[in-house]
Amino acid sequence: MRLLVVSNRLPFSIKEEGGHFTLEPSPGGLVSGLSAYLDSLRGSTVRRKPYVWVGWPGAYLKKEFREDLRTKALMEYNAYPVFVQEKLMERFYLGFCNKTIWPLFHYFPTYVVYDEEFWDSYRKVNELFCDAIMEVVRPGDVIWVHDYHLMLLPKMIRSRLGDRNPIGFFLHIPFPAYDIYSILPNKWREEILAGLVGADLIGFHTFDYSQHFLKSVLRILGLENSMGILNVDGRVVKVDTFPMGIDFNKYYKARFRAQVKREIINLSESFEKFKVILSIDRLDYTKGVANRLKAYEIFLDKFPEWTRKIVLVMVIVPSRIGVEHYQIMKRQIDELVGKINGKFGTIDWQPIIYQYKHLNYEQLSALYYVSDIALVTPLRDGMNLVAKEYVAAKGDNEGVLILSEMAGAARELQEAIIVNPNNAQEIVDAISQALVMDKMEMRERMTKMQQRIRRYNVTRWAVDFVETLIEIKKASKAYESKSLTERTRNRIYSAYHKAKDRILFLDYDGTLVPFFKNPKLAKPDEDLLELLRSLVNQKGTEVVIVSGRDKGTLDYWFSKIPVSLIAEHGVWIKKPNEEWTLIKPLDNTWKGKIRSIMEIYSDRLPGAFVEEKEYSVSWHYRASEPERAAHFANDLFTHLVDYTSNVDLQVLQGNKVIEVRCSGVDKGSACLHFISQKDYHFIMAIGDDWTDEDMYKALPLERWTIKVGSGSTFAKYVLKNYLEVRALLRGLLNS
Repeated sequence: MRLLVVSNRLPFSIKEEGGHFTLEPSPGGLVSGLSAYLDSLRGSTVRRKPYVWVGWPGAYLKKEFREDLRTKALMEYNAYPVFVQEKLMERFYLGFCNKTIWPLFHYFPTYVVYDEEFWDSYRKVNELFCDAIMEVVRPGDVIWVHDYHLMLLPKMIRSRLGDRNPIGFFLHIPFPAYDIYSILPNKWREEILAGLVGADLIGFHTFDYSQHFLKSVLRILGLENSMGILNVDGRVVKVDTFPMGIDFNKYYKARFRAQVKREIINLSESFEKFKVILSIDRLDYTKGVANRLKAYEIFLDKFPEWTRKIVLVMVIVPSRIGVEHYQIMKRQIDELVGKINGKFGTIDWQPIIYQYKHLNYEQLSALYYVSDIALVTPLRDGMNLVAKEYVAAKGDNEGVLILSEMAGAARELQEAIIVNPNNAQEIVDAISQALVMDKMEMRERMTKMQQRIRRYNVTRWAVDFVETLIEIKKASKAYESKSLTERTRNRIYSAYHKAKDRILFLDYDGTLVPFFKNPKLAKPDEDLLELLRSLVNQKGTEVVIVSGRDKGTLDYWFSKIPVSLIAEHGVWIKKPNEEWTLIKPLDNTWKGKIRSIMEIYSDRLPGAFVEEKEYSVSWHYRASEPERAAHFANDLFTHLVDYTSNVDLQVLQGNKVIEVRCSGVDKGSACLHFISQKDYHFIMAIGDDWTDEDMYKALPLERWTIKVGSGSTFAKYVLKNYLEVRALLRGLLNS
């Protein structure tokens, strides 16, 4: 088994000179984060290739150079390049990725550009990545797709490979709340979610992001979850939280490296007289740099006693130079730094030392070590590994981390001074608190944070994700093991035709027809009626429609076909050309009170309504807004269970319906009524929800029982949807 890591960029950049090219390591959060884990996979054998990294190499090469690059990339980096034309990559990366998804997912909706050409380019590049994966993937390979650039890719891979390979996806940026995500055009937001749920495991940095995603999936795709588990076309998909770590020892031990030591000595001499506040960020409007500078200006005004005693070292790393918002922000930062230095600076002191450049690992580690305070205040950030790197690099040195509550890292680093990045006064107060904090408190806070990020480092993060992916795939296979194979279908067909007397118990809604928001619209179509008519016309075959619906509706729909009917989940039974009979004497004087309780909840939830039958009352909420409906359904279910605890009633929670009925009556007992009257040689029961489990448990062991959809079941086999049910029934006729 190999690991296929799939990301927008490969861990190197191409440097070309005169037709010759070299591969140079490229910096980046994902590259540096995953490198430690991937290195651990190599073991001691240099030539082992336990993984392949698929991605864009940073440039578009002519066809005659591509094969050479692929050979070189595989040899040096275990990498497989995806070639994308420059114009297409520009529309994809600078366009849809960074002018649409990036601002929206970071809660900057006014910056979002809605361009159909950008969207088409996004889809096209995802297809090119899929093509590249097909060229290198092997059976059993674990495929791990990364980040917002490739959100359509999981579904594309699955459409080409089926369920043969585990597919995981991890989002390294925030997933926004539904109200923000839904700003995207309908087609885009649906296709992105459908693309993501093509994976077996979908990971996020924080619990909040996972919940935002699940709410969007519920409201847009209509997929409900049970503790983060989704049923997607009969597949098990898990949504979970994996806070990304760092290579802790790399930063913790950096102070012992010779080059870092020299940097530390030089910096310590330069800053000997000052308390050092460190601010280091990529150039990005999400980082809150302007807010930080304005807060620092207020601090210098409010606390003049710190004049000539502190210095803010601000490093801005160039990023996305071609995007207009970034150019405007760069000018704004330059002006603010100039203003503050001009206002407070003296001939021998500047309150801000500002650099617009990349720093190498040695320079960065030394800066972390000598800085007394790290000021990390993004307006919104998926995780923010700078905060974790600072904590690790402090070693046994004192230091204080000031961290934005909007960074994913704030969920783990609670010993930092947590601030609202939009509140300048909070940042001012945090700086003041950090400057006077005693060393014992500093060490206590820093030690706790170091212990936590040492335990959950980047390798642990990656191992957790991959192991969870493999486990969820095993769970899916356990479910798939109940799927009807061609061999099992043939066994069913053979048993059916050999049998002299046969009986088929068929649930209706969700089994023979799809669900509708209005249950009255679920009328049987001509195709279904003809299928049922053909079955009952076969000698020795009896068909029983087993439904929760009222007997009047079933009579109206099936009056022209000689099928038997079971209504209200087993209360009423009717055979062809006979009258309806009660399965046993029942009381229905309780219905009025139950109906009044349900009507209170219907009044509070638009789209919900109450359906009253002779011996049951149902509360339907399929047409209601899903998130609110789930909340009200839980409340109503609890209310009804409490109310009926001392009376002879059952509360059933079906598919978007809650029903109250008399105890001791169910589909199982109704089915037994039929099979007790005749020796059937072939018995089949098919249903889609837990009310049908009574059938599976009640019928003899030699029966054929089938559940439609996912979830635990007593049925022997499963089918995905009503279309597969109809196909199976046609097979009984045509085999």
